[in-house]
Amino acid sequence: MTQDNPQVSLDFEKALSELETLLERMERGELTLEESLEHYERGVELGRACQRALDSAEQRIRILAERDGAEAALEPFEHEDSGS
Repeated sequence: MTQDNPQVSLDFEKALSELETLLERMERGELTLEESLEHYERGVELGRACQRALDSAEQRIRILAERDGAEAALEPFEHEDSGS
C-alpha cells in the first residue's frame, strides 16, 4: 500500500500521542494552574490538527470512491464500546 502523503499520517499519529500524554498528565492533577492552562491550550491545538487530518483523510476517501464509481455513502463510525 502506498501513501501519497506519509507526513500527514505521521503528524496525526504524533499529535494524537502528544494529546494523550497531555491528558494523562492533566488527569493526574499534579500540574499547577498555569501548567494546566498551557496543557489545555496545546491540547486544543493538537485536537484541531487531528481533526484537520481526519477531514483530509475523509475527503481523500470520497475522491477515491467517486473516481472508482462507487456510490456508497459515508456513514458515521460507531465504535463497539460506544454506548456502554
